[in-house]
Amino acid sequence: MKAEVEKGRRDDWLDAAYHTLVQSGVESVKILPLAKSLQTSRTSFYWCFKDRDALLEALIERWKAKNTQGLVSQTERYADTIVEAMLNVFDCWLDETLFDSEFEFAVRNWAMQSPKVALEVASADQVRLDALTQMFVRFDYSPHNANVRARTIYLTQIGYISMRTQETKEERMGRMADYIEIFTGQPYRRQDMARFASRHTPRLAEWMKAYDERKKEEECRAT
Repeated sequence: MKAEVEKGRRDDWLDAAYHTLVQSGVESVKILPLAKSLQTSRTSFYWCFKDRDALLEALIERWKAKNTQGLVSQTERYADTIVEAMLNVFDCWLDETLFDSEFEFAVRNWAMQSPKVALEVASADQVRLDALTQMFVRFDYSPHNANVRARTIYLTQIGYISMRTQETKEERMGRMADYIEIFTGQPYRRQDMARFASRHTPRLAEWMKAYDERKKEEECRAT
């Protein structure tokens, strides 16, 4: 029970540090303001962390566990086709429980001020790119082609985050079919998109109607 209480207190400090980092940047992640936000004493911090550096290191570990492992796990999910595999990855861009874009933005900003964090980000980037590359290789893309596609996908997403691109979920989902075709070079099936949309919108019928209308317009222009 004591160990659970101590872990809970540690998680409270880490949660408070996370929210401060995301909202105000790493400069604002300081022990006294965090203690005030938690309505506890500064002394209690040292039961959980050796010092502020230890707290910041824990934040980086949380980021890696959340975003890097979240993305890697999605690349490794079972899929019958590369389209299905790609849609598994796209879940990350729409589901914050898999990949936290605000956390990603905050850590990348932090990396601009800290060479140590910059190294962590570079390492994470490589792990993620390797995972995406291997996903394509599993579906018989050549290593070079797989890597180029992986880089295109990943750098596009990091660009979304870095540029703070503002889109509604519906707007972004409306582009997913085109992204699939561009990123994989493979055609997609209506049932693939329906299954993907069902994971992200309660208004599936409306979304599929809009999807069908876009598809019909594209077919008309092609003829």
